[in-house]
Amino acid sequence: MSKKTFLYIRVSTLDQVNGAESQARALLEWCNRNNITEYETFTDQGVSGAKESRPALDKMMDRVKRLEADQVIVFAFSRFARSTMHLLKGLQIFKDCKTRFVSITEQIDTESSMGIAMFTILGSPAQLERSMIQERVRAGMKNAKAKSKIIGRVRKRNSALIESLLEAGLSFREIARISKCSHGSVSAQKKEFLARKDKEQKQKLDDLQKEITENKSESPIDTMKAMNVSDDIIQQVQVKIETEARTKVYEVTGGAGYETFD
Repeated sequence: MSKKTFLYIRVSTLDQVNGAESQARALLEWCNRNNITEYETFTDQGVSGAKESRPALDKMMDRVKRLEADQVIVFAFSRFARSTMHLLKGLQIFKDCKTRFVSITEQIDTESSMGIAMFTILGSPAQLERSMIQERVRAGMKNAKAKSKIIGRVRKRNSALIESLLEAGLSFREIARISKCSHGSVSAQKKEFLARKDKEQKQKLDDLQKEITENKSESPIDTMKAMNVSDDIIQQVQVKIETEARTKVYEVTGGAGYETFD
């Protein structure tokens, strides 16, 4: 599929009625001068340039990202973006997708030496601004931590109540109603609850194995039964012991096959 030339037009509510026509005329004249016949026009009517998301612009940029555009032509920078950051975002996408960008009014072409210089000049203060913002954020977080302030949103859900209701087997709808929170909060608390239980279960297994090893018991299963350990834990430990035994035999025999008789 051959790439096309995309023409972008934007007219705000404050622009004159014939604003779109005058932009279209200038873009078509540029196409005629440059012998461009394969082009497609994207027009946003009554949309402010301060908005980065616009129906026609979003559609055009999606197709640019799909590498369908050879070049994008606008009447002026202000038609495409009103902020330096938005313009730079667009220029970076064009650069990554190897798409030429031309602004007729400013006579800027990203494939020319002047266009490359413009991109560099615009990018420098933007990069500096991003670095300064990051530095301010880091300083603010460090200051907040020093003052023992909670960073981020304060948790408002009743975690203990939600976990009790989960163990009781209530539905998310019922738990959310009783706890006066969202389904998302119930789901998040359930994940934390299960992760904590899993961690506690593993810690119990490790502690049991350590105690059995230290006691050098000839019958670890009997030791656990004497300790009134649950059957579920005993079974898990037994499986772990058997697995480790098989692994040890495998290492000793150098991977040679062996048979077991029950």
